[in-house]
Amino acid sequence: MRTNENGNYTGKVAFVTGAANGIGRATALAFAREGANVVVADISEQGNQETARKIEEIGGRVLVVRCDVTQAEDVKAALSKTIETFGRLDFAFNNAGVEQKNAATAEIEESEWDRIVDTDLRGVFLCMKYEIPLLLKQGGGAIVNTSSGAGVIGIKGGAAYTAAKHGVIGLTKSAALDYASQKIRVNAVAPGYIDTPMMDRFTGGTSEGREQVIAEEPVGRMGQPEEIANAVVWLCSDAAAFVVGHALVIDGGQTV
Repeated sequence: MRTNENGNYTGKVAFVTGAANGIGRATALAFAREGANVVVADISEQGNQETARKIEEIGGRVLVVRCDVTQAEDVKAALSKTIETFGRLDFAFNNAGVEQKNAATAEIEESEWDRIVDTDLRGVFLCMKYEIPLLLKQGGGAIVNTSSGAGVIGIKGGAAYTAAKHGVIGLTKSAALDYASQKIRVNAVAPGYIDTPMMDRFTGGTSEGREQVIAEEPVGRMGQPEEIANAVVWLCSDAAAFVVGHALVIDGGQTV
């Protein structure tokens, strides 16, 4: 069922990276429910297809593209396919990311640092680099980047991830200033502990690990992917037309 609560999505096109599961899948579905055509981009072809199936089940139009956000050619090809299929780009949710293996700063392998920063920060940059010209041609649009609670505080054992997610917020703010006068709004979301496959890996998939994470949340639970998705859709909507360069922390009070 399409709700169109935000009023400006019918016929528009949303590009979502990291769409194969978790927050990306929930957001792709949320855009579809609002009437947008959705491009689901991820390196997981099986997960991508499942997201597409769910969108089609609710009557949405969807394009599936394989995209490694660390590779400029992949990003350009995915966006070219978007324009070829739907003729436009209106919204982008740059969400693809990976978690870090827990390690003290001096114990982080250089290859691990590069893996995290390449995906979680450089990947966001590459997506924006090639999305923004398309939005300019369209006369404007909105971009939301995924940071993290680790983008606003330090995380013990997570220096690479924390640095990358802080970087996403800085990148978001600078890009927002670069293009605000050209009707492109750039914002970020900073999720706390969200119940996703990434969180399952982080907790080791055990009840003890989950309980430890939940104990850090003042609200006494993890967030749901749909709670982040709702915020992303709102940030892209006309209702958020005066929101520019903001990092919206959605973490149940964890970083207060």
